Amino acid sequence: MPSDVHPSRAALVISRLPSFSGLDAATLEAVARAASSRHYDAGQVIYLEGEPATALYVLETGWVKATRMTPDGREQALTFLRPVDIFGDIAVFTGTSYPGTVVALEDVEAWAIDAATFLDLTARHPQLALACIRRLAERVLYFIGLVEDLSLRSVETRLASTLLKHAEAREGRLIVPRRSWTTFDEMAVRLGTVRDVLSRALHTLEDEGLLKVERHEITLLDPQGLEKRGQI
Repeated sequence: MPSDVHPSRAALVISRLPSFSGLDAATLEAVARAASSRHYDAGQVIYLEGEPATALYVLETGWVKATRMTPDGREQALTFLRPVDIFGDIAVFTGTSYPGTVVALEDVEAWAIDAATFLDLTARHPQLALACIRRLAERVLYFIGLVEDLSLRSVETRLASTLLKHAEAREGRLIVPRRSWTTFDEMAVRLGTVRDVLSRALHTLEDEGLLKVERHEITLLDPQGLEKRGQI
């Protein structure tokens, strides 16, 4: 599907994907010409688990989450994505339905690429095919780590590791900003637990002097101590 926005903007965004950064200009423009600009409001479903995989998406701005729903109604997070990233690609390459539901956590700008068109592009551009293989391999490693986290590591350990991964240096402090959608419930989904367990884990780490929970941010008081906690 041709884009109604000048393709160079899409090409610039796509080139920011780490696995795609080495693509030549001709390949980037070929992908960009197939991309259509999409906007999603905060809370809007981008696609549902089980729907046919008709497109893959490149996330330009905003955060999204991919989750699966258990039979008893509990959410299990698959991944949280921030710009710039790609999603929907696994289902497109396997020719299956989407394995999870993806929701915009805040206002999102993305680029949608028709599934059949993208598969045709990978057949005609070997560089693109290799970039996709690298990206899928990275995703496999991510899910191996996720399985290890959920099965072998405590909530406190997963929490410490996640906080360090998303920490930012600001005014001489190391903090994790709490975005508008970062509620305790959302954090619990992200860590594969429930709100009460997460709350106890935060209080435990706070009592140990490792962090301080504030309204708009979490301050990491002892990054080295958190790092040790994240390895238990």
